[in-house]
Amino acid sequence: MTMLIALLLQAAVPPAPALPAVPGQPPATFVVEPVGMALAGFDADGDGRTSRSEMEAGIRRSFAGVDATRSGSIGYIAFADWAERWLGDRNALPSPFEVDADGDDRITLAELQAAFARIFARLDIDKDGSLSRKELLTIRAMAGRQIGPRGKR
Repeated sequence: MTMLIALLLQAAVPPAPALPAVPGQPPATFVVEPVGMALAGFDADGDGRTSRSEMEAGIRRSFAGVDATRSGSIGYIAFADWAERWLGDRNALPSPFEVDADGDDRITLAELQAAFARIFARLDIDKDGSLSRKELLTIRAMAGRQIGPRGKR
């Protein structure tokens, strides 16, 4: 009898109104690597291009901001602070392990500049010695695309 009453009560409750279907945001087609954001930020003259000299000056300026003791090198925690400010996240690439060329658990200005020089060379598609905003963009045809049921990848 209790089961019958429960079923009758359940049938008497009107169903919740369906929410209108909202289309999802279209997938991104362009992304910027965190290091690209830093390189764009080093554009000192505001011309929309970052030259090699602007990059080097920007790295010197940013490195000086975390080298509190002015020792000429920073540890991995200070590098994480630098990465959070200039790359947007403490774990963004390049990693301190990639930058610390001699493996002494310290990062010097020269090591950071060398890592950025390699990145600069990779991104300078037209090899003109400066990075345009276009060169800092990466096309990702599958970025944001969902696989499987909504919300699961």
